[in-house]
Amino acid sequence: MLKIRTYPLGPIQTNCYIVKDSEGQCLVVDPGEEGSRIIQKIENMNGKPLAILLTHAHFDHIGAVDEVRDHFSIPVYIHREEQYWLMNPDLNGSSRYPGLPLVSNKAADHFLQEGQITIGPFQFEIRHTPGHSPGSVSFIFKDAQFAIVGDTLFKQSIGRTDLPNGDTNMLLNSIQGKLLSLPDDCKVYPGHGPSTTPGAEKVSNPFLK
Repeated sequence: MLKIRTYPLGPIQTNCYIVKDSEGQCLVVDPGEEGSRIIQKIENMNGKPLAILLTHAHFDHIGAVDEVRDHFSIPVYIHREEQYWLMNPDLNGSSRYPGLPLVSNKAADHFLQEGQITIGPFQFEIRHTPGHSPGSVSFIFKDAQFAIVGDTLFKQSIGRTDLPNGDTNMLLNSIQGKLLSLPDDCKVYPGHGPSTTPGAEKVSNPFLK
């Protein structure tokens, strides 16, 4: 049985997720900041991390990638369309905010594409959900009935599209076709804020009316 834990990190309180199985093996999703805290949480739970998964490569989702990767010697997965964002502060947006550190990581180890994927004991689905950014993806754990969706869909809101390479129509199409098609009671974990469900968003999200 899978368990998911949420850790809001950094100045923008970006949700980092740790998905863990009964044997302690785990996946780290969007280590955006506070790498030492993420490492400590994993070690406290006797976790055995297998990989870092990135929903997309805006700076607040990737700030601790190398610290966590290097500590545990694990690979990083990202969609090919944002492979260079990991290394480039102008692309990942960190150069736009004076006072925040420039974010630059090493290259990813693997590229995500739509479809089923297996990492160790974890079997889940990748859905390409662009709009907030061109390489945004969502991770669908069907058997455990939850999805990690990055900044695509939020509780009663949707992801920003006013950033470079954002596209409102594309985002809405991603939400309607890839996320609201999930079971109404599927737990949806966003990049910021509390979890929700497709059923709740169909009823209460003002952007989806």
